[in-house]
Amino acid sequence: MIMLMHKPPFTLLAALFMSQTLLLADAPTPLKTLRSQAAEGDAKAQLDLAIRLRDGKDAPKDNDEAMTWAHRAADAGNADAMDFIGFAYLRGAVVKRNPAIAFAYFKSAANESAQAAFNLGQCYYGAQGTEQDCAKALEWWKKAADGGHGRAAAAAAMAYHAGEGVKADAAQARRLAERAAELNNPSGLVLLGEMHFQAGETEAAKASWTKAAKLHPTGATGHPSQPSDIASAQQAADLLKLMSYRGRKNEPGKFAFVQMPHIQQGYNNCGSTACAIFARFQGSEIGGWDFKRLCPSPLGTGTDWGHLLDASAKIGQKWKLITFTPDDAGFEQATSMLKSELDVGRPVVVDFKYIGPQYPGGSAGHTLNVCGYIADENLYILCNPAVATPGIQLITADDLKNFWRSDHYGALSKGVLSRPAFVIDHR
Repeated sequence: MIMLMHKPPFTLLAALFMSQTLLLADAPTPLKTLRSQAAEGDAKAQLDLAIRLRDGKDAPKDNDEAMTWAHRAADAGNADAMDFIGFAYLRGAVVKRNPAIAFAYFKSAANESAQAAFNLGQCYYGAQGTEQDCAKALEWWKKAADGGHGRAAAAAAMAYHAGEGVKADAAQARRLAERAAELNNPSGLVLLGEMHFQAGETEAAKASWTKAAKLHPTGATGHPSQPSDIASAQQAADLLKLMSYRGRKNEPGKFAFVQMPHIQQGYNNCGSTACAIFARFQGSEIGGWDFKRLCPSPLGTGTDWGHLLDASAKIGQKWKLITFTPDDAGFEQATSMLKSELDVGRPVVVDFKYIGPQYPGGSAGHTLNVCGYIADENLYILCNPAVATPGIQLITADDLKNFWRSDHYGALSKGVLSRPAFVIDHR
């Protein structure tokens, strides 16, 4: 994700890509009883109480008290409580963000908690609180997958599938995707369905996507700021809808779809990963992490779009930045440009801004690709590095209008809200 700040705030990916401790059961213990059990030293009750207080679910929201009870449970050796504290420090919404503390808690709990093992892998993969070590990330994701963590299996499968941070290995990718599917993980089912689809096994693809779409409520479309599992279920529904479109010839003004080589991003690396996808579409073999290394900002931090543009030149590609005003007239001009590029088979990189109280600081940024449109239904097709491979999602024109805007995509923005885009400079 793109945040032009010296200390990037919490970005969307921390919500989408990092998992937190599981929520409580449907029939929770009465709060008074839970408090009594926690006060008597019951570590599970202490953690359950911490979760309720953090989430404000069946209890008044109180972050300070939540952390107090979580620390008591962690001090008693509860691995899930250690993961809770680690996630709080990683996310930076409950306490001040500190990835080094988060990493330490995850590492302490990872041998006993599949959730902590998953999050530890994320830290290694995305250079959060530690130096990047993709091999160790894969080790912990596999350990978490063996422990029943479907999302860890899916994350590892997508890394092997794209060759991102690790040598591409189709057999490993398939095995891990199947493990994620066995565990009813919607991301894994999306990826496995795509493997079937690319192999021409359309009925098997349909079965995987149908199963994923039933795991969470879905609508006619979703939107890119949804939590990960919900986004993956919606993505599966979108892929079912798009099955008949993906082999269809483009009809300028009516329909276009451009297949892109998707890469699942690491923590806070949407900008470089979206650009690597864009570069791979143009024939490069670069990955998201290597694209990031061409920029001066450290791994795991936001990236200035000016630096991304400079990086494109370093790999011998010609891009240009264009912007449109954030009003209705600007959106009409922007979507006219989108359709003209897509009609001739060229995708476009855009920057989104999400606003809401769920984001520390009140907003989050995200960079992704637009790779198609369906004019009759007023829909656009995204290739999003934050969701499961193949990264394809549908978005309404209204949602695109709302999200495609940014005032911190880079120094070139000068803090002015606009609709920025990278396009191939074909002159």
